[in-house]
Amino acid sequence: MITGASKGIGEGIAKVYAGYGAKCVLAARGDKVLELAEELQEQGYDAIGVKTDVSDYESTKNLVETAVKQYGKIDVLVCNAGICVLEDFLSEDETFENRDKHIDINIKGVWNVTRDVLPELMKNKEGAIVIMSSVTGDMVADPGEVAYATSKAALVGFTKAMAREVAPYNIRVNAICPGYVLTPLVKGMAQQSDPESPERAIQAIAGAVPLGRLADPREVGELAAFLGCRESSYITGTQIVIDGGSTLPETSSMGQ
Repeated sequence: MITGASKGIGEGIAKVYAGYGAKCVLAARGDKVLELAEELQEQGYDAIGVKTDVSDYESTKNLVETAVKQYGKIDVLVCNAGICVLEDFLSEDETFENRDKHIDINIKGVWNVTRDVLPELMKNKEGAIVIMSSVTGDMVADPGEVAYATSKAALVGFTKAMAREVAPYNIRVNAICPGYVLTPLVKGMAQQSDPESPERAIQAIAGAVPLGRLADPREVGELAAFLGCRESSYITGTQIVIDGGSTLPETSSMGQ
């Protein structure tokens, strides 16, 4: 089961899992998730799409019920659904709408889906949960990212506490902390950051990454697939950075 599976990292994860022969339940709010599931089916893979709002507990319950009805059980959950909207902390919006959206989707969304899926994994007495955090929040941050950074840092704590709680059931919980990945979300952030030339913003990001580029969503998908399979059977409660070395430089002004 992969949430946020209609585009970007979620789409990359779905295509990698499908390529390895997994039966995929793809979840996202829009119709694109149904289109991706149909695309995978046409390529000979076993996948269904379920329109889901992870911030709505009733919606996530329906997602899990649909998955179990279709396939009988759930082995792996990838919590990937998330948003990132840049906003100054002292913005003029005193409704705190942006803050609450990040909490509702990025934090409560993971909470809701995990709570619904866990009983199914516990029945199996094994399973894996992969949570999409970020280097932002836990390791680094830029101006305008307070809401996003707060939500993603919270997922590291969630990962560790959940891993400890479900270890007796042989269920593993790990977080992935990506740096910049070439996704619609990052393109949107570039548009916000440099409306006149978003491509220039993306190139500037790539220039600051030691490997000289942004990640392809499938590269994150490969890590998600590894953390979901038995080859990673002794890894739990940790966060793995996949950022092309972007968090390595000590300063931006000294050395090369």
